[in-house]
Amino acid sequence: MVNKIGVMICGHGSRSQSAVDEFATLAEKLPPYLPPEWPMEYGYLEFANPLIRDGLDNLRAGGCDKILAVPGMLFAAMHSKNDIPTVLNTYAAKHEMDVSYGRELGVDPKMIAAAAGRIQEAVDAANAAHGEMDLHDTALVVIGRGASDPDANSNVSKVARMLWEGMGFGWCEVGYSGVTFPLVEPCLDHVSRLGYKRVIVFPYFLFSGILIDRIYGFTDKCAGKYPEIQFQKAGYLGDHPKVLETFAERITEQLSGGVPNCGTCSYRTQIINIENGEHKHITPAERMGEDHPAMLSVPPAPCVMCKYRTQVLGFEHEVGAVQESHHHHVEGQGASAPGSNVEDCKMCDTYCTGECRLDMDDHHHDHDHSHDHAHEHGHDHHHHDHVHAEYPQAKHPLGPESARKK
Repeated sequence: MVNKIGVMICGHGSRSQSAVDEFATLAEKLPPYLPPEWPMEYGYLEFANPLIRDGLDNLRAGGCDKILAVPGMLFAAMHSKNDIPTVLNTYAAKHEMDVSYGRELGVDPKMIAAAAGRIQEAVDAANAAHGEMDLHDTALVVIGRGASDPDANSNVSKVARMLWEGMGFGWCEVGYSGVTFPLVEPCLDHVSRLGYKRVIVFPYFLFSGILIDRIYGFTDKCAGKYPEIQFQKAGYLGDHPKVLETFAERITEQLSGGVPNCGTCSYRTQIINIENGEHKHITPAERMGEDHPAMLSVPPAPCVMCKYRTQVLGFEHEVGAVQESHHHHVEGQGASAPGSNVEDCKMCDTYCTGECRLDMDDHHHDHDHSHDHAHEHGHDHHHHDHVHAEYPQAKHPLGPESARKK
């Protein structure tokens, strides 16, 4: 019997203090969308404080015996498929608590509406500054985070298509801030050759941070290279009311049952770290009950294109990869950590270009060397024994390699 429900918002964390502050602001605006008797906490996977387990500790101390946790992320990739569910399941096992895990925000009509609102604000600002221009003469560029997961990357393209078709722009292109291709600069270079008079650059991100600075920095650079084109930077999603509504839905829908999530993945063995270095392996058979969604003849919708469930073109070797977390070594580091800021970098001037990742990927290295809060690499860490699968397109000329100074 459940006596008290608590809510846990699980963020990635950033070495950008503004991003951390904005996540906290969003979390603090969420309670009015939820039942008033549900206490809520938030925490971060890495870099920032409080940690996820700190928030869970607070809920447990407050008498909660069932936790509804959700990833504060747009799409399901490495962190929401591996790290966060492992942290939650480890905590649940250690304290014998009921901790459920909800879906990512995903492709959702409310999220599309929020994105369209931010884009329209940019269109209105451009019209006010430069005069009215038909959307048919305007190109939209949607920039996603970029991941080593093709399902997450393709969802950015779906969001972009729905915005393009829904709003009626003349053209639309998709780029990414890291990991995959095309990155921001080659994407904007391509769009600039298409003949459109205005380009709206929209970061499909929840919060500010190093990667937003990168997107806006490359936008300014391209505006200098192509002065005949109006480049207008749109705001990121932030705490738009529709984003808050989607978060609330991802929390409350967990009580209806039958919502598949990566916390109960039945296609992979999970490794949880109990304490003192002791690990426990939980096999797919142990995670699967008769009512598990994976028992159905048709896989659950979020699992259809998951590279860990089935052979996805180019990622066949990752089927059934062990589910584990690998971010304990950067827990709690913040904006003051060594290598966290552009000022500490010898390769960047005003914004992080990501070039440092190229040299780091060629050598074994420690995370502290980079001020980029994202993990854009496929290498093994010499201070713990797991290995990332190598991203098959890591050397694509329009991907991270495009940031290398010629």
